[in-house]
Amino acid sequence: MVSPALFPLSLYNILDFELFILLILFCVCNYLFYRVFLKNVSDERHESITRHFKSLIKYLCILSVLFTAFSLSSNYASEALHFKKITVYLAGLTFFIGSVIFVKCFRLFVLQYLFLGSMRTGVPLLLVNIFSLILSILILFWSLSKVFGIDLTPILATSAAFSIVLGLALQDTLGNLFAGISLQVDKTFELDDWIEIQNGTIKITGQVNELSWRSTVLIGLAGELVTLPNKLVSSCQVSNFSSDRNPIMRSQIFRLRIKSDLKKAKDLIESTLSEVSDIKGSPAPFAYIQEVSDSWANIKIIYFITDFGKQFVIGDKVFERVLNILKLNDFELAHQVIEYQNNDKL
Repeated sequence: MVSPALFPLSLYNILDFELFILLILFCVCNYLFYRVFLKNVSDERHESITRHFKSLIKYLCILSVLFTAFSLSSNYASEALHFKKITVYLAGLTFFIGSVIFVKCFRLFVLQYLFLGSMRTGVPLLLVNIFSLILSILILFWSLSKVFGIDLTPILATSAAFSIVLGLALQDTLGNLFAGISLQVDKTFELDDWIEIQNGTIKITGQVNELSWRSTVLIGLAGELVTLPNKLVSSCQVSNFSSDRNPIMRSQIFRLRIKSDLKKAKDLIESTLSEVSDIKGSPAPFAYIQEVSDSWANIKIIYFITDFGKQFVIGDKVFERVLNILKLNDFELAHQVIEYQNNDKL
């Protein structure tokens, strides 16, 4: 066990005014990075980063109070025994809060840096949490060695065997963890992307809500939460419907009488679709004759959208507008004709 007399002496070499100022400057640099490089993120992401900064400010206020109390107490520690005891506890608390702020600052910096490659939506917290965990472990080991003077060699030797046993026991959890990291490194999808995961004959469609240590959480078309293990997602075929370079193609069919002016009908449909704001102008929507018979002709329309979640609303709008424009121009939809021949003899 470390002597209480040595404990504050080791901290006195760490807790000084210059280090306190450097920590504050690091926080200020984080804020300037946010104000300069992250102007175009969504309001939701602005609120998320703002919450991080508010939490950081609270810890800075606590650190300022503790550091001031520690500085005052250390000045009188040699004059009174009770000040010496108080200084020990103040030094420990100040070091702990300072370490928390240091980790939070680096966590916030990494979070903001990752935003630069994902300005449209945001970043999952998986990589940020892993970074925070590794940094916290490094600070813990450094503190045990430098502040408390504990020899880490026996601990590391014992932890190696323990890590092997723990790794065997947590194979599935670790598999999901590394699968989640792989999904983020490959950038298969981002938050708020609409994806379809095909596992054999089963298809699961939803909007990416979160990527955690163990699973990927989707919000389905009906608003339900779908939780899938990261190992399953990484081993399945994933279709991403939210890529700006590949708009989503949708089609609908209208059946008109064969005697109708089909060219005029196609022109009317195409001009109507071009006025729908939710349909992309490039590539432009188009209509063509897909199939004909003796009494009717199928006109198929192709259009492109970017919001997979609104596909049914957009489809309803397309049906409504196309039917209205056809009706205004006296086009009638073809009805199915069933011929019946009576062969009964009298």
